[in-house]
Amino acid sequence: MAVNIDELRALTPPAGMPFKIQRPGHVVLQVSNIERSVRFYTQVLGFKLSDVFPEDLQPGRFAFLRCNADHHAIALAGTGPGDSKHTQLHHIAFEVATLAEIFQARERLRENDVTITFDGRRRAGCQIAVEFLDPDKHTIEIHWGLDQVGTDGYVRAREWKGVKTLEAAVADPVIGQDIVIARSVSCDLRKDTGRVYGDTTKRPARGRR
Repeated sequence: MAVNIDELRALTPPAGMPFKIQRPGHVVLQVSNIERSVRFYTQVLGFKLSDVFPEDLQPGRFAFLRCNADHHAIALAGTGPGDSKHTQLHHIAFEVATLAEIFQARERLRENDVTITFDGRRRAGCQIAVEFLDPDKHTIEIHWGLDQVGTDGYVRAREWKGVKTLEAAVADPVIGQDIVIARSVSCDLRKDTGRVYGDTTKRPARGRR
């Protein structure tokens, strides 16, 4: 079936909506081995365990993990039939505060022999990211620098370019990330570890440039 892209772009929320979604809340994943998955999310990715439902309350058990003060950002249901087939959930993503942390996350994943499926800069949103598989082969993304859409609603994705590898993203930055990346590189880009150091705390600018 043909898709009318222009019609999709023209869609806006109806006037007078009685509620407003603020941000993604949490994601629940089915996993085949809950102990293995809890170890992965706590020991490799740094989540903290908030609660676990016992077997008599939830067959297979249910684990709730947090990355901030919210009770949980991700929950693991121990009833999964096996590896993810990517037929429903495509991936989930988590933001970090600095560019340096993306390089450090990639290094951490490599140290733990985690399968990395992508690292570099995505085109839509232009975030710099590393993407990888959890023990059940769910795709997880850790990213920095997602573009902020201004009040005019202007989105610059078509002006930007995706690149593969974090090093390429640093070497060929986009508008809105260029100054932050330049500061990082001027401080120290260490090719031997792939880590960037320096002032990488600012987010890309909003709206039209």
